Order: sequence, then structure tokens, then C-alpha cells
Amino acid sequence: MAGVVNRSFVGDDSTGVTNNNNNNNNVTENGSGPPGSVTVGNVEEQPQEEREKWSNGAEFLLSCIAMSVGLGNVWKFPSTAFRNGGGAFVIPYLIVLLIVGRPIYYLEMVMGQFSSRGSVKVYDVSPLMRGIGLGQMIAMSIVISYYAATIAVAIRYFVASFSTELPWATCDPAWTDVNCINSSSSMGKSSFVNSTLPVQTSAELFYTRSVTGEDYLVGDEIGLPDWRLALCLLFIWVCITFMLIKGIQGSGKISYFLALFPYAVMLFFAVYCFNLEGAGNGLLYFITPDWDKLLTVNVWKEAVSQCFFSLSICFGGVIAYSSFNNFSNNIYRDAMIISWTDTFTSLLSGGIVFAIIGHLGVVTGETDYTKVVHPGAGLTFITYPEALAKFEHVPNLFAVLFFFMLFVLGIGSNTGIITSVVTAIRDQFPGLKNWKIVLVISALGFSTGFLFITPASSRVIEYVDYYGVTFVTLTLAVAELACFCWIYGVQRICRDIDFMLGLKTSILWRVCWKYVTPIVIAIILLLTFATGNPPERIATGFHVLGWFIYAAAILPLPILAIRAVLAQPSDLSLWNRIKRAARPLSSWGPENLALKKKYDDFVDDAQRDDGAKSSSIFQRFLFRREKSYSVNL
Repeated sequence: MAGVVNRSFVGDDSTGVTNNNNNNNNVTENGSGPPGSVTVGNVEEQPQEEREKWSNGAEFLLSCIAMSVGLGNVWKFPSTAFRNGGGAFVIPYLIVLLIVGRPIYYLEMVMGQFSSRGSVKVYDVSPLMRGIGLGQMIAMSIVISYYAATIAVAIRYFVASFSTELPWATCDPAWTDVNCINSSSSMGKSSFVNSTLPVQTSAELFYTRSVTGEDYLVGDEIGLPDWRLALCLLFIWVCITFMLIKGIQGSGKISYFLALFPYAVMLFFAVYCFNLEGAGNGLLYFITPDWDKLLTVNVWKEAVSQCFFSLSICFGGVIAYSSFNNFSNNIYRDAMIISWTDTFTSLLSGGIVFAIIGHLGVVTGETDYTKVVHPGAGLTFITYPEALAKFEHVPNLFAVLFFFMLFVLGIGSNTGIITSVVTAIRDQFPGLKNWKIVLVISALGFSTGFLFITPASSRVIEYVDYYGVTFVTLTLAVAELACFCWIYGVQRICRDIDFMLGLKTSILWRVCWKYVTPIVIAIILLLTFATGNPPERIATGFHVLGWFIYAAAILPLPILAIRAVLAQPSDLSLWNRIKRAARPLSSWGPENLALKKKYDDFVDDAQRDDGAKSSSIFQRFLFRREKSYSVNL
């Protein structure tokens, strides 16, 4: 871009961004390159082409809700809460949402909308840290695979719901090796009574035997994928391909349905399930904290991990979606709406599941809920079918609606995550057609998804989630916050928000971004490494493979950092080359050329204003400029 120079440096100095027109910065007009290009050192930067935009703010808001409010809330949250003691998990989860989830969600929205860059190119803010985006893409790829497989299970139930009688409502006569209890209240309490055998409901046995075949595994076996689930998985990827092949203009239109339909179904289920016998006991277990467990590291680690899943933060999806916004869209309002909606959805789905678990405790005569159902990835596919089997009127209709809702939630989550991958690829290779990228991703996602529809799918999901997602996202979250809030600087983020939205950032956001949020995540990460609790029932070789997956996602960070340093002028010292690689590229800022010019002037004014102020750390941190600016688009 003609006349643009690098006005940023490492650190969070409120003196703003300094002009660097000296020889060390070596920023010159590139007379030989395309019009508007700039040479920084020996690296030529091209001006951004303006990307496609959401048709309106409602599409963006609802698309974010469809992405963030999805399987992470309805499928993963209840099983995580149950595995960690119900109320012992809810309190840490809510705390983490306030001091980690919401600050990161708003921060990622700011960075994506301000720069109009995806989850990899957004690190033009500091090329030294570009490996963060690539590592997040690897974590996203894992999530994409097992999210799609989970939706396939929902489709399997959806198809089974069209049977004359719900197949999980009654015990199969072949299940004679257990004490099976009919899930349907109209079919009698028990089919087989043998006090020496464990008590299980027909809904649980249908999942572990007819759907996944998990009960038939021996030892560390994984088993072969079920052909019916394979067909369901193929159907899922065909749907995703057609939704994404036209880009956000296609997915944005369907977001109205993806975001709103699930709430109608969930609210109905809540009314029904909260009135089941024993539901109150389950709800009490859900909200009563176990104070001893609150002091364990694993509960807090799980709360942070669940927070990332619930809000879809630190995966790149929020940055990608925000990058398609108009520059002045009120993302502060949107971030608050989405984060509170997400919290409400998690608590609502958790309440429904625990109400059903309380009812199952009454049915089986068991007061220890950990013995009523087994915690794991399949918990949702046991508790909800259990409740559906007890519907007195048209249970098949409600089963069809519920599992269609899960399909909608899963599609919304997966399309958001895949969009971030597509966006990152197209940012780096703008010549690639959108449909080609989507087809390749769909083919790879379908192929890798077979691993997650095997009989051992619950164990495999826990395994890859632990090594390839939880560890990776915690590590990259620390690096992301270090990049945005320390290298680029909270003061500059607040300056950019002021320019973009005309809003002054409160001290609460500043403290969270710079201190509270990164420190909390760093502590959780260190404690997780020190006292990790890897999944059980997995062979030793798989744990070794897990660490290879983790390494593959983290290695891009040092590799691309070294590459960025080596790209700097060779006549500089190593430290100066590192500092230059950490600075934003000269093209950093709004993609619109007129706005970029206004932004440069805004930075110059901020530099002069801030330069006259005290240079103490405390005053620089708290100082706010009185001058306000408006952006006319």
C-alpha cells in the first residue's frame, strides 16, 4: 500500500506506535512491484483484496450462535459435568467463562473484524507467532472429524425413530446376560430379573450394543466401523459440502434456522424432563458443589477445556467469522449476546441430562449416579433416548424432532469450524476456488471419521480430545494471548477498538486480557502437564501417538518463528531480527484503503497525545485518551 510504513513495535507502551522511517526498518515503496505494494526488509507485502461480507449483522450473530452454541453445549458439557461431579464442575465452569471465555471471545472478534483476516493471516499482527494459526488448524481438523462422527450417531437415531416402536424403548430378547429394564414406562419395568447381573436400561444397551457395539469389545480392541454409521457419516459430509461450497453467503442464509430451531426443542424437553420422577434429585446433584473436588486441578482443567469448546474459542472460527463483518459492526454487543446465550444453553442442556439421570436413579433403585450411567462421549445418547421412551403420546415424533435438533446443532458447529479452515487456506492461497477446498476437506473428514464410528469410539474420542485438542488449545491459547495482548499490546487493541467502534475499553477487559486470562490459562496448562490424567482403557502405544499429535500441532510455532526471523535483513543482530519479526506487517489494519489511511492518521494522533503523558507503567496502563474519533463508512 503506497505510503504505508510500519508504525508498531514490540511491547505495550502507551506512547502508541512509533514512526520507524530509519534505515533499520528498511521500509520502502516497491517501484517495481504491483501498484500499492510495499517492501519490508526483503519481504514484499501486497495490499489485501476486500473479501466477501455477511449480508447483514443478523446473519453474523446467528452464524456465531450456530457455531458456538452446538454440540459443545448439548453433547460435551453434560458428559464433562457428570464426569467431574456435577456441581463440582459447574462452579469452576462459570468462573472460567467470566475470566477466560468472554474476554477471549471478544478479543478474537476484535482481531478478526479489525483486520479482515482469517485464523492464520491474522498473525500478520506478529509474523513471529504465525505458527499459532497453523497449530489451531490441526486442532480444528481433529474436532471436525469427531464432531461429524457424533452427528452421524444422531442421524442413526433419527432414522431409527421412524420405526413403529422406538427400538431402544424395550429390551432385546438377546440381551440375557444383563438385568435389562425397559426404558418405556408403558412396557413394564423389567424384562429380565437376575439379582446377580448388573442393572441397565434398554436405552443404554441399545447404544452400547446396537449402535456402537462397545459392549462386545475385549480389552484394548477398537473394532470395525458399523456400516450404518458409515452411511450416516457420508450423509453428514454431503450436507456440509453443499452448505459450504458457496461460501458464507450460503451458510449465512441457513443460520436463521440452525440457530433458532434447537431452542424450541430444548425448551420443550426441559419442561417435560424437569417433571419426571426423581428429576429434582438429579438437578440438585447438578447444582450442589463438592468442595473437595473444587480443589483438584483436573476439574479446573476440564472447565477451561469445556469453555473453549462451548464458545469455540482458540480454534480460529470466531476470528474467521468476524473477518467477514463490516468494519463498524457492533461486536461488543454481539459478543455479550453470544457468550450469555452459550452459558444459558450449557446450563439448560446440563439440567435436562441431570434431571433424566435423577429419574434413572429412581428407576434402577441406585442413589450413586456414577453407577446409573457410565460417563463418556455417549452419555447424551443414553439419557435423552431414555426420556424419549417415556413419552406417553407420539414418542416417535418427539424423537425425530430431538435427533434432528442434534443434527442441526452439529451441522452449525462443524460448518463454523470448517469455515475457519477454508478461510485460512484462502487467505494464504487466494487463487484457490472455495469449492475445491471444501471438497478436499470433506473427503479427508469423511475418511478420518471412520476411526470415530468404531465400537471403541467413546474411548478414542476421549483420547484424541485429551492429547490433540485439550493440550493443544491450552498451549496455543497461552501463545495467542501473549501475541495479541503482550507483543501487540492491550493498549493498541484498545486503540483499535476506539477507532473501529468508538468505544472506550473498560479496566475490566484490560486487566483480564493482560493479566488474569493468560495467567489462569498458563497455570492450568502447567498443572495439567504436571498432574495430567490421561484417558484410561487405552493401550500404551496410543499414548505415545497422542504425544506425536500434540507435537505436530505445536511444532509449527517454533518453525514459522525461525522462518520469520530468517526473513529479516541479515545485517541486523539476532535480537533486532527477532524484534522486527514480532512487529505487525505494514499492511496490518483495515482492509479498506480509505479506512487504512484514516487509521494511520489516527495512530499518529494517538502517538502525539500519548507521548505527552507520564511514562509510568501504572499510568500507561490506566490512561485513556479523551479525544474521540468517528469512522464514516
